[in-house]
Amino acid sequence: MVMRRNSFALIALSGLLLSGVIAAQEPASGPVYRIPVDGIIELGLAPFIERTLREADAAGARAVILDIETPGGRIDAAQRIVRAIQESRVPVYAFVNMHAHSAGAMIALAAQEIYMRPQAQMGAVTPVTGDGTKAPEKIVSAMRAEMRALAEARGRDPRVAEAMVDETIDVEGISPAGELLTLTASEAVAAGFARQVADWDALMAELGLQDAEVLEPRANWAERVVRFLTHPAVAPMLMSIGFLGIMMEIKTPAFGLAGMVGVGALGAFFGGHLLLGLAGWEEMILLFAGIVLVAIEMFVIPGFGIAGIAGGLAIAAAFFLSLVTPMATSADYAQALGVMSLSALVVIVAGWAILRHLPRSRGFTKSGLMLGDATSKETGYLSSAVRTELIGAVGVALTDLRPSGAGRFGKERIDIVSESNWISAGTPIRVVRSDGYRHVVETIE
Repeated sequence: MVMRRNSFALIALSGLLLSGVIAAQEPASGPVYRIPVDGIIELGLAPFIERTLREADAAGARAVILDIETPGGRIDAAQRIVRAIQESRVPVYAFVNMHAHSAGAMIALAAQEIYMRPQAQMGAVTPVTGDGTKAPEKIVSAMRAEMRALAEARGRDPRVAEAMVDETIDVEGISPAGELLTLTASEAVAAGFARQVADWDALMAELGLQDAEVLEPRANWAERVVRFLTHPAVAPMLMSIGFLGIMMEIKTPAFGLAGMVGVGALGAFFGGHLLLGLAGWEEMILLFAGIVLVAIEMFVIPGFGIAGIAGGLAIAAAFFLSLVTPMATSADYAQALGVMSLSALVVIVAGWAILRHLPRSRGFTKSGLMLGDATSKETGYLSSAVRTELIGAVGVALTDLRPSGAGRFGKERIDIVSESNWISAGTPIRVVRSDGYRHVVETIE
């Protein structure tokens, strides 16, 4: 009886094991997601990849393949993508189409497996500052640790990963000291970092997914707009246009085109960063407070003092904080400073040119954006003609100039103003400058 009972137990256990094996051998029916990781790695790319990984999980995807073709980009954006890959419940593979440099190599290293086309490259992860020079050792050390941890997590040689960051690392047979490591496909295979595949179809066959449905998600319109507005080349341009538009508006008689362009550019900058989560209410409050302080300095308090300086610093802080994330590294802070410096340089140079030449621009005067010294009777009031022929004319003061008064030049009586000291009536004078209705004179010794 005991033997029969044991026999039934063994048969039941064998049936359970057999059913488990059969279930394990049954192919999954979910799709494969092919996510493009192309162009500059910037902060707008991270939300798209996060969303797509969530959708792949919800759809029961069999795999997610990152199709990588990038020269690199922001480290904090790559870190955000790496975190999403590590937290994904769907297997994530990297397919290096041709180039996975800098932040692209970091993303590839986080994948469960890396596949490279025959002529693909991966590496060159040295962090750089905003001006393109190598970052300080403190930043390089942190990046080495980041790459080492990613390699160790996937069972890859951490020394090879470190050599992609620091050219002083020597990896025997792969990368001698003094050369920053960038792996070709064959070198990556030899180092145990990747597998080589001819193309996409070969990759699918390698993974056993040749019969799977392939979905290629694309960024929606909101993600495309945010990626554009937060692009490293667009963000400083928006800042510069915003400030220049406001500067031009200050020089014009009423709120018009320049002001609308300036406000629109600043709104686009902060709007994109607000949607991305870079700018929050703290940055918006700083910006508003800075604008109020600058307005007080301009219209209430004469001169340029504490209110103007504090307002300028608040505005600069709002812009700077909106360019970095809580995950930002020292390299990202350096890049943000570079963006700010570039924008400041553009504003200073262009602002000087505007303030110097804008009032004399015929195009702006004809368009009505600027008021000229005179207008035709068809378009407006003629205030006073500019009489350059009076410069150098000699005459006599008809009244005491304290500092304004009248003088006679030939047979013509002209309103004049003293250049510096008071001038008594009857004193010989000479015109040194003619500014429309204002003729400046000096005494003749």
